[in-house]
Amino acid sequence: MIVNDDIIKKAEVLTEALPYIRKFEGETIVIKYGGSLMDSEEAKEKFCKNIVLLRYVGMKPVVVHGGGKEISRWVEKIGKKAEFIEGLRVTDAETMEVVEMILSGKINSDLVACMNRAGSRAVGLSGKDANLFLAHRIKVNNQDIGFVGSIKTVNSQLIQTLCESGYIPVISSIAVGLEGETLNINADEAAAAVASALSASKLIYLTDVDGILRQGDLVDYLELKDAETLLKSEDISGGMIPKLSYSINAIKNQVASVHIINGNNPHAVLLEIFTDTGVGTMIQHKKEKGKAA
Repeated sequence: MIVNDDIIKKAEVLTEALPYIRKFEGETIVIKYGGSLMDSEEAKEKFCKNIVLLRYVGMKPVVVHGGGKEISRWVEKIGKKAEFIEGLRVTDAETMEVVEMILSGKINSDLVACMNRAGSRAVGLSGKDANLFLAHRIKVNNQDIGFVGSIKTVNSQLIQTLCESGYIPVISSIAVGLEGETLNINADEAAAAVASALSASKLIYLTDVDGILRQGDLVDYLELKDAETLLKSEDISGGMIPKLSYSINAIKNQVASVHIINGNNPHAVLLEIFTDTGVGTMIQHKKEKGKAA
């Protein structure tokens, strides 16, 4: 058989991945799944295969997901209008029922089934299971926004037990309130809380943009102090404000690195973890030598 250039390139890709496979073997990787990536069956299948691959090479992936667009579609079907205040969904009792149905029912079960088809043992969890997320209700500018919460504690033991047993936890961003009520949680916050509770090696946010932009240009790397400065600048706006804020908090809470990447790029998770250049924006407390940090 003639060995052509394409075959050689594939071998080179595997060789490039080797130091990262070794470095992150046994490490916890938390991935927040969301954005328009959720609207494409093809993209979802590729994402699930990427996560299963991480498990097979010895890493412990944990997936946290939201489902904002799907929730809005179903809220409109029951004759309600989706309302947001500073990026948080106003969630009355009826909307909360829809949120839980879509997140813990439809999206979570679809993701679990997709990963299991790809050869994994994925397990779906609601933040209510075994009090995985305990949260308190919040207000925005002293305005009541309904059944919306912020996480106080994470039952990390449950997640660790599943990971150590070879399962991939897939977690929906629902929580139990201090009075036993069901609360809607921002999925970016939930992912950061999980990563912090597990002291994860990586927290990866899958978004619809290439990463953090400064004056229109991609910022591929930020140390913590620079991320804090950038958060206060006009370059950060909209949904990137809370995402960067959660990233900073995660770094301060023992998460080794945070990555904000475009999930619409094929195999974005693998490209970030297993290549020298990576993709998107990487945030660390302080830069170590080499991309493998």
